[in-house]
Amino acid sequence: MTEPTEPLQPPVPVPPPAAAGPAVTLAAPAPPASSPPRLRAPLMLQTPVDVRNLSLALLALFASVALLHWASAVFIPIMLSLLLTTALRPVVDVLQRWHVPRWLGSGVLLIALLTGVASAAWSLSDGAVELVNSMPVAAKKVRDSLRQRSGGDSALDTMQKAATQIEQAAAETSSATPTRRGVQRVVIERPSFNIRDYLWSGTMGLMSALGQLTVVVFLTFFSLASGNLFRRKLVRIAGTSLERKKITMQVLNEITAQIQSYLLVQVFTSVLVGIATGLAFWALGLENAAVWAVLAGVLNLAPYIGSVLVTGASALVAFLQFGSVDMALAIGGASLLIHTIVGQLITPWLTSRASSMSPVAVFVSVLAWGWLWGLWGLLLGIPVMMAVKAVCDRVEDLKAVGELLGD
Repeated sequence: MTEPTEPLQPPVPVPPPAAAGPAVTLAAPAPPASSPPRLRAPLMLQTPVDVRNLSLALLALFASVALLHWASAVFIPIMLSLLLTTALRPVVDVLQRWHVPRWLGSGVLLIALLTGVASAAWSLSDGAVELVNSMPVAAKKVRDSLRQRSGGDSALDTMQKAATQIEQAAAETSSATPTRRGVQRVVIERPSFNIRDYLWSGTMGLMSALGQLTVVVFLTFFSLASGNLFRRKLVRIAGTSLERKKITMQVLNEITAQIQSYLLVQVFTSVLVGIATGLAFWALGLENAAVWAVLAGVLNLAPYIGSVLVTGASALVAFLQFGSVDMALAIGGASLLIHTIVGQLITPWLTSRASSMSPVAVFVSVLAWGWLWGLWGLLLGIPVMMAVKAVCDRVEDLKAVGELLGD
């Protein structure tokens, strides 16, 4: 048998090799000039927004703010007690290392602190009473001096007199109008001044303040005497895993360290403001310079408000003492300069290093907590936000809030 033979394929022509020479590239035809340029679509960040969870979070935030405002009489003593406990705990720990029981060291420390504050207040009470009594006289003297410089009554006084005359004319007209038959005339009488009501309200306010102070002292004593009991309970509540307990301990240690650093900054700046104010007022010849030093140091704890009060009050008292607007401006300018240097340069720098919070967050926190709790909010707002930031930095879902508060 013969095997089938395959048909012969024609040979494939092989192109001749290119001659050596410069390579020639063909360019693509250019687009016509009449075609418009292509616009790139803007980059979009695809972030899903859960409207339901966002609404629930906002409702929870508003409910928390309303609760803090409504129950401020309860939350303010608790926050003050936590602040004092954090500040005094290192001293009690040192006394415990010296074999002093915690309850005894806590009691002795609080009694010594209260005794020192009461003694300082008693020693400066005469100067403080004299200073308070001079404020109305100083205000009246400033008003009379400004009226003399303006050459007569001011525009506000003229408008007040005109309004009084119009009110008297309206009262006379209404009294001259005869009463119609069948219509009963109603006369509204203003209640007479009763000093007992004012004394009673002032006494109740003083008793309320003393009651809150007592609550703060007892809460602080029990917290200091208990040691690390609540810290251990919080770690136990956090969970059974070692990682959750470790994170909880880190949060508590960070909160304690930041609050202690913040308190040290506040004490240092307050002492600095008090010493500088006392020396400046003494050099300028203002009376009761020691009282002004203590007042400036204490009010420095209230950001932005304390400096305004000290500057205005010292200028008024200086005008009463010297009878010169130039000396009043000099005293007020010295106080304003001291508070500006310490409050705008030293305090923000030290606070930002101690709290790791941005100056904008600190300012907004002071405004928000001052609106919420008044003067106490100005003092407690920044420590509260430090604790909030420390928690947000350790919780995955709240890291955005911690990033907003951070520097």
